[in-house]
Amino acid sequence: MTLAPNVYDAEPIPDSARVEIDKLLKSGDLFRYTAPEEAPVTLLEQEFAALMGSRYALAVSSCSAALFLSLKALGLPRDARVLIPGFTFAAVPSSVLHADCLPVLCEVGDNYRIDLRDFEAKLESGISAVIISHMRGHTSDMDAIMALCDARQIPVVEDAAHSLGTTWNGQNIGTIGRVGCFSFQSYKLVNAGEGGIVITDDADLVARAVIMSGAYEHNWSKHFNEMDSNLEAAFACHQNQHPLYNLRMSNLSAAIIRPQLNEIPRRVRDGRLGHDRVAARLNTSLWLHVPPALPQEERAPDSIQFNLVDLNAEDTDRFVKAAAERGVKVQVFGQSTDNARAFWNWQFLPGDTPELPQTRAMLMRACDVRLPARLTHAEQDIIADVLLMAADEVMGLEPQAYGT
Repeated sequence: MTLAPNVYDAEPIPDSARVEIDKLLKSGDLFRYTAPEEAPVTLLEQEFAALMGSRYALAVSSCSAALFLSLKALGLPRDARVLIPGFTFAAVPSSVLHADCLPVLCEVGDNYRIDLRDFEAKLESGISAVIISHMRGHTSDMDAIMALCDARQIPVVEDAAHSLGTTWNGQNIGTIGRVGCFSFQSYKLVNAGEGGIVITDDADLVARAVIMSGAYEHNWSKHFNEMDSNLEAAFACHQNQHPLYNLRMSNLSAAIIRPQLNEIPRRVRDGRLGHDRVAARLNTSLWLHVPPALPQEERAPDSIQFNLVDLNAEDTDRFVKAAAERGVKVQVFGQSTDNARAFWNWQFLPGDTPELPQTRAMLMRACDVRLPARLTHAEQDIIADVLLMAADEVMGLEPQAYGT
């Protein structure tokens, strides 16, 4: 029996990182503010901003920290209502609560994207800000979302943890809203184990975020080689006006991230090709369906999601077990015990569990399988074969001669 590939190991860190890491280990200068200028974290911020086409970037300890700081930097009042999708990771509502705000959940459709009718209706319930989670890299209709929010002067924060390299109408995801937040956690496109980054064109917002990230005294000046007049005015205004949350990134993390930035185009290309190859195979099944991308969207996927068709709860459990027996782990968001992406498990939310019947129904049949960009075509085909055979077995079809 052919073994399924290991989908959990990340790509090796480029050898070019070793020289910089060795320098840091010899000097002990792991703190981003030790050097007077051009610390690895500062260089990462400049390089990432240029890569994304943004004016400013702030590297922090995680994407959750980036979301939290973004909300704090917007200056929202305590108990401000922040609209988020009902399908996201538990860290998103957690960051809202951490920022002393209240999460409000909206419905998500079978294609994993925000239901615009429910979104628009919820916008009328006293919403102060919106977080759009491009969950698992699936982009909601940003044209419609931005039109609705701009008309109401509601700021949009993009949770692009899964979307580095994705574009919408040719524009980088994370640059459409007021601020974009990315992750460098191990399962993301760029891997530092942990880490995150904020991007924005808003000088006042980034000044607030830099100070609150932990730029005590005048260390904020080490974030920029040159400061424009807007930045200088913003820092002069906000110096000593905000609490320090100390969510900084270390130089060691930045040294690991920086050489991977050059790998992004290749990883995006290979990830998209691999995803589309497997999706085409799965969509030949009566029981599996991969929703298509929206026309404006060019995704950078590192996993694949698909819906089970006409499988009841017992069938779904048998499908997961049949795939696991062949070496492929399938996560059904709504049926995996204590899954952090199922909103009814967020028992830390204030009040009663939200009623989101459409999102709940989707999560009970939505499957997730890791599909890293480094897999070969042969390895991608093994994963597709396993999923197709497991579905056929559960639904009583004769075994097919899958494989290429």
